[in-house]
Amino acid sequence: MAGYRERGVAPGVVLWSSDGAPGTILPDGCLDLIWTGRGLVVAGPDGAARFNDGGGRRHVGLRFSHGRGPALLGLRADELRDTTVPLDALRGDAAARELTERAADDPAGVLHGVATATPPHADERFGARVFGALARGRDVAGLADDLGTTPRTLHRRCLPVFGYGPQHLGRILRLQRALARARAGSAWADVAAVEGFADQPHLAREVRALAGTTPSELLRR
Repeated sequence: MAGYRERGVAPGVVLWSSDGAPGTILPDGCLDLIWTGRGLVVAGPDGAARFNDGGGRRHVGLRFSHGRGPALLGLRADELRDTTVPLDALRGDAAARELTERAADDPAGVLHGVATATPPHADERFGARVFGALARGRDVAGLADDLGTTPRTLHRRCLPVFGYGPQHLGRILRLQRALARARAGSAWADVAAVEGFADQPHLAREVRALAGTTPSELLRR
């Protein structure tokens, strides 16, 4: 995307900037803390693709994957799914107000400090393990066995960390893998076979459900 840059700043955390151009945002199982040019907002995890008009202003943000965002910010991801809310409306404390004031002068520096200030704790280690396994294509039942729990309990534990259960997160991450393969030059039929779709029409239905378009149009974007 023109005018977009990103770099990793901590495990599971990317610092990014955008020129505010409009675009479609694909679901990725992540939570973002964003400086919009007017204030700090928290963008919850998306269940499906959404269009963002960008507002024509430079944005700087932290993208938290592997479940790091909710634990670090003290928020539940399932209460933020498919929403974008000002940080001070969510937290309403002096720390949130002070962070917003400092971000106005140096958004990239302040957000970098947020990403690196706190080491991961137990909830984040759980999120990293679940995210990593599903990103590699692990099935939910097998993952629950690996963790010594049941699929139902795993679903309940994933909601505050990711905003949805492991089944939906797995679908999103499989779409990300499929798109990466297609971008690297694989035919969609081969992508469908490698990523475990029943056939190419099954892949096309998943793309429509999660990205709101066709595979070929998604690749052009």
